[in-house]
Amino acid sequence: MTNTKIHQTIRTSYQNLQAQLENFVPRRAQNYLVAEITKTLCGEYHKKNRMIVAEAGTGIGKSLSYLMAAIPVAFLSQRKVVISTATVALQEQLINKDLPLFRRITDLNFSFLLAKGRQRYCCAEKLANACGADGQQMAMFETKPKRKDIELLETMYRSLAQGKWDGDRDSWPKSIDDHIWQLIVSDKHSCNNSMPSHRGCPFQKARSELDKADVIIANHSLVMADADLGGGVILPEPEETIYVFDEAHHLPHVARDHSAAAASLKGAATWLERLNQSVTKFSGLADEKRVARFRNELQDAVQQLIPSLTQLAGRFDPAHFSENIYRFEHGDLPDWLAAESKDLKQLSNKGAQATAKIADLIAERVKDGEVAARLAEPALAELGFYIQRMDNLAQVWQLMAEPPRDKGAPLARWLELSPEREGDFIVNVSPLEVGWQLDQQIWSRCLGAVLVSATMRALNSFNFFCRQAGISDKAEDGTRFLALASPFDYQNQAELRVPKMKYEPQAKEFTEYLIEILPNQIKDKKANLVLFSSYWQMNQVAEALDKQFIKKGWALQIQGKESRNEILNKHKTLVQCGKTSVLFGTGSFSEGLDLPGELLENLIITKIPFGVPTSPVEQAHAEYIEHKGGNPFMQITVPEASKKLIQSVGRLLRKERDSGTVVILDRRLVTKRYGSALLDSLPPFKRVIE
Repeated sequence: MTNTKIHQTIRTSYQNLQAQLENFVPRRAQNYLVAEITKTLCGEYHKKNRMIVAEAGTGIGKSLSYLMAAIPVAFLSQRKVVISTATVALQEQLINKDLPLFRRITDLNFSFLLAKGRQRYCCAEKLANACGADGQQMAMFETKPKRKDIELLETMYRSLAQGKWDGDRDSWPKSIDDHIWQLIVSDKHSCNNSMPSHRGCPFQKARSELDKADVIIANHSLVMADADLGGGVILPEPEETIYVFDEAHHLPHVARDHSAAAASLKGAATWLERLNQSVTKFSGLADEKRVARFRNELQDAVQQLIPSLTQLAGRFDPAHFSENIYRFEHGDLPDWLAAESKDLKQLSNKGAQATAKIADLIAERVKDGEVAARLAEPALAELGFYIQRMDNLAQVWQLMAEPPRDKGAPLARWLELSPEREGDFIVNVSPLEVGWQLDQQIWSRCLGAVLVSATMRALNSFNFFCRQAGISDKAEDGTRFLALASPFDYQNQAELRVPKMKYEPQAKEFTEYLIEILPNQIKDKKANLVLFSSYWQMNQVAEALDKQFIKKGWALQIQGKESRNEILNKHKTLVQCGKTSVLFGTGSFSEGLDLPGELLENLIITKIPFGVPTSPVEQAHAEYIEHKGGNPFMQITVPEASKKLIQSVGRLLRKERDSGTVVILDRRLVTKRYGSALLDSLPPFKRVIE
């Protein structure tokens, strides 16, 4: 399909957009973004690397921009578009608002669908087993099930059988507890598409619909799950796909979490014992001559793994743990543990391969009509549990046994005291840098990629994100970079104020000082949002000021006390009635909270949102940068804080007629060397530095 036809289709849709929307105001930045995405995806800048990284501020209309550009390029060349988000809220906006609007204004008859991972669907066979005989139930439940759990499972089973429920966790009328869902969740082993009764199971039904869709909405986690499987397993083949990553600044962290693995020691020994007792039952359903070797291999591996894991748990001393965690510095293991890890890697790999092979042999016999499906399917569903656990165990010990790397960052490795079983330990492994993996799995394979977010840069540069995401920022490599400012008149619409302060946030008196000065910063009869960097500090301040606020007739609502929807609905009602509404929130209220117009006119940020490297992965990353002679504070902490601060101030102006004040109660913006860089990266509000 020629680029001329693509450009014509985009022009038509833009003309129709003006006719569709009342009070439509053409935005130069939006036009430019549509044009640049189109040129990039059509290969006008670089034939092979069709990739664009764009920071598009609030009010530009970035979601409609990438829909108008990416869908025609893909549809007219008979390819697919996968739009990946970090939040459910954005998925809902795309499904319910943006995509229906674009379909009305375009001449393309495209279809779209929301994709979910297997873990959102139940396995019909597992659900049947959970409602079956006591023996089957006990294989699935680690402890004796409660009557109410059994009743819930039976209700779900009937609803699925009667077609009243589609097996999607999100469509069940009430929240399903994790411990119940894990019993019936679909997995790649138990959900076997080669077996007739599984072709109509919830996940397979959803998957077959997905194949027909032109545009697929997913989340970053599902895209990474598909990439880990080699690509094209859950979602379309990367080579046939244009990816759009909205809220792309979250992608590196999601990718890192996907590459991590964890398994307990004594807990694993317990389920391995149960597997050992069931091996004969499973292998009895397969051809004896062919299965004998794998049964022996599995029994041999399991009978060595159980004592090895149990004894290993006895070699760690909780006295050496700090806050229930022991981290191996630089990812280095003591020689004895490195040797033990190699043995456990071999045994767990051997066990995982043998378990999967036994399942394959049973499925073959069912397919050939040699074993009745009603006998084999419960066993295959149960076996699916063990295959999943064996694969995870093998992944943990594969990473633990990996030798030190000559290049790049080491793996973060640590132990954690098990919260569920006394004297047990959880072994954790995680990579520190995943950019090379994103490049290998997605960037170097896909047809094209669009990465957008309102906060892609840190300290006015794309470098920090590029390092994390494995994207080359060299001009000759062809990736396009755009930074488009919001269409707001910042100087006249809003004021940024840094008041005089007696203390800086690191002072021990700061919380008490906040309690003293905060009432003076609240605007009466207006909508106020106060953002804190910690739950502890927020709750301390809230507790101290609650009665004072009530006396003044101010309504205080605190994040976490009620659901987000309830808080926001109450806030809207109060504002509409002309009352003073004060919201207290932490990190998640600084991103994705949309309070346009009079719903937010006074935003107070109590401190620069510096993250403290508390997780073992963050600590290991800081240690690695120091080891290389770098400064983790300037290389990680300050750029991350810059992004979070931009997101926080972005809550104030959502539409072109909004106005208000941002107050930052942190003098480090003025007193510290890095402060000016943080201030310069914020929108150009009118500034008052007291």
